[in-house]
Amino acid sequence: MARVRNAVVAGSFYDSDPEHLRREVDFLLNEQTAPKLKGHLRGLVSPHAGYMYSGSVAASAYRVLKGSSYEAVLLVGPSHREYFNGVTIYPGDAYLTPLGQIPVNEEFRTALLRQSPIIQLSEAGHRAEHCLEVQLPFLQRVLGDFSIVPMIIGNQTKEYCMNLGKAMAAVARKRNVLLVASSDLSHYHPYDDAVKLDRQVIHDVEAFNEHELMDRLVDERVEACGGGPIVAVMHASKLLGANRSHVLLYNNSGDVTGDRSAVVGYCSAAFLQTS
Repeated sequence: MARVRNAVVAGSFYDSDPEHLRREVDFLLNEQTAPKLKGHLRGLVSPHAGYMYSGSVAASAYRVLKGSSYEAVLLVGPSHREYFNGVTIYPGDAYLTPLGQIPVNEEFRTALLRQSPIIQLSEAGHRAEHCLEVQLPFLQRVLGDFSIVPMIIGNQTKEYCMNLGKAMAAVARKRNVLLVASSDLSHYHPYDDAVKLDRQVIHDVEAFNEHELMDRLVDERVEACGGGPIVAVMHASKLLGANRSHVLLYNNSGDVTGDRSAVVGYCSAAFLQTS
């Protein structure tokens, strides 16, 4: 019997009705103008809040995938509810959304487990976590059939993030693989303070400087709940040949709701190999 990770935030973060969800995601995707990106896409950054808050920013990332196909999508996110060291890969056969099952790619999962002892096969971080699940309906609508390797970073140390980046690059080299980092930015600051904090993260992403971003995160000079996943995907993308970063869209919950007293920031970005 297949071991499937059920959707846990359908009906809260996004619509649980398949037809309504298809329409919602398609509307968000069609609302975005596809940017003219030059080069081979290696990695993406996408937020993971409810679609009413961050859906437009997520769509700005996934819009660039129209017409693409991949052997596998390596998804990396943070653990919001469970604390553990290292990185976990879901041990089951598939993730489920209202749009259907997405198989876990056994070949790439096995290859990653062989790369580093920090990467473990475990449900820790996957059971009630939303950060990867909310990416999947977008991927389902733009890619159709695809497989995933769902990974959660526990304690986001520099060692774990850089090692994961190196491991992903090793298994993705000379393969048609997409890397995706799931992260929101600052949380619950007044609007102007949040924008100031988020600009620092965006500066490092635009500069394609994962080391500076990691140092700022460690020193708590900036905030991003999935900062470690961003660093890991930036590092892997660079090792795979990416040499340019393009920030696609930034906004925060205050731009959506009008309440600027305590906002959450969202950013999307693409990492490209241009030569």
